[in-house]
Amino acid sequence: MVATLIRMTGDWDLAEECAQDAFATALERWPSEGVPRRPGAWLTTTARNRALDRLRRKANEAVKLREVAVVAPGPEEDDPSGVPDDRLRLIFTCCHPALALEAQVALTLRTLVGLTTVEIARAFLVPEATMAQRLVRAKRKIRNAGIPYRVPPAHVLPDRVQGVLATLYLLFNEGYSGQARHELCAEAIRVTRVLAHLMPDEPEVLGLLALLLLHDARRATRTDAAGDLVVLAEQDRTRWDRGEVDEGLALLDAAMRRREPGPYQVQAAIAACHASAVQADDTDWDQIAALYGSLTRFVRSPVVELNRAVAVAMAQGPAAGLELVEALADTGQLTDYHLLPATRADLLRRLDRRAEAATAYREALALATSDAERRFLSRRVEEMG
Repeated sequence: MVATLIRMTGDWDLAEECAQDAFATALERWPSEGVPRRPGAWLTTTARNRALDRLRRKANEAVKLREVAVVAPGPEEDDPSGVPDDRLRLIFTCCHPALALEAQVALTLRTLVGLTTVEIARAFLVPEATMAQRLVRAKRKIRNAGIPYRVPPAHVLPDRVQGVLATLYLLFNEGYSGQARHELCAEAIRVTRVLAHLMPDEPEVLGLLALLLLHDARRATRTDAAGDLVVLAEQDRTRWDRGEVDEGLALLDAAMRRREPGPYQVQAAIAACHASAVQADDTDWDQIAALYGSLTRFVRSPVVELNRAVAVAMAQGPAAGLELVEALADTGQLTDYHLLPATRADLLRRLDRRAEAATAYREALALATSDAERRFLSRRVEEMG
C-alpha cells in the first residue's frame, strides 16, 4: 500500500498518513459492514482515494493531480519483477539506486519492516536525531527529484540486491539483539530463503542465508530459563540446531565454490568456525582473527575492528586484544556502543585488573539497551567487588 501511494503522490509522509487513515477506516467500518472479499484491494483503494482528496484540497497541486490521474496504477497493476513474495518485492522497490545505500536501507526498515527510528539509529550506530534527519532528507530527495517509486523489472534486480541484503541483515540483527525478537529473525530468514531461490547464483545471497542460519542455530542457548544472557563459551552446544548448522555450512560451501568472496560469506565463515567447534576450547581463534582481518577489507566498520580485537585476545592473550580495544576507544567512533566498554571490561577482568574492570562494566551498564544485558553486566560489577 505504502509503495503504491508513494509512487502515486511522490510524497512519502502523505503516503504513510493515508495508509494509516485507511486502516483506521477499516477498524471503524468492518465490524459492522463485514470484511471485504478482498481486504487488501479495499485498503489500497481507500488509501488512494484519501490521498487524492488531500491533493485536491491543495490548489497549487492541480497539475500534479492531473498527472496522478493519468499515471497512477490501480491496486491490480502487473508485477514486472517476477519476485514471488510481497515483502521481498517491496524491499526491492524501496532500495532505489538513486538513493545512497544507507538511505535505502533505513527507509526500508522504517516503512516496510516497521522498525522505529530509535532501532534503526542503533543499527547504524548513530544518534536518534541524526537518523531522523537522514530519513527526512531521503524522503525529501524522493519527492523533489521525482524518483519513480515502482516495482522494478526483473533485469534491474541485481543492481538493487546490495541494499536488499543489508536490509535483511539488519532486520535479523535487530531480532537477534538483547531484545530477542524472534519473529524478526524468522522473517529475515524466510525472505532471504526466497531471495536465494530467486538468485541461486549470487554467492553473497547464499552467504547471507548461511550466516543467518548459523547464528539462529544458537538462539535457544543464548539465554537461560530466567532470560539471562549465556556467553558463547558457556552455551550448551548439544542444544544447537544441527539442522540449521548443516544447512548453513552447505550454503557457505556452495557460495565459496563460486570464488567471488564478499562480506557476508566472510562473516558466515566466522560463524562456521564457532559452529564446527564441538567444545569452546576447540574454537580456531587464529582462523577467526584472520577472517576478521579479511572482513576489514570489505567493511570499514569500528564494530568489525572490535570483534577482531576479541578474536585476537582469544588467540594471542587479553593484553594483545586490550591494546587494540584501547586504540579503537581513542578514535571515539563507538562512544555510545555498550559492547566497547563491555569488551574492555572483560579483558581487564582476565588480566586481573579488577578495579578498572568494574569501572568499565559500569560504563557498559549505563549504555546497555536490554534488561538481559543490564542484568549480566550488573552481575559482572558485583563479581569485581
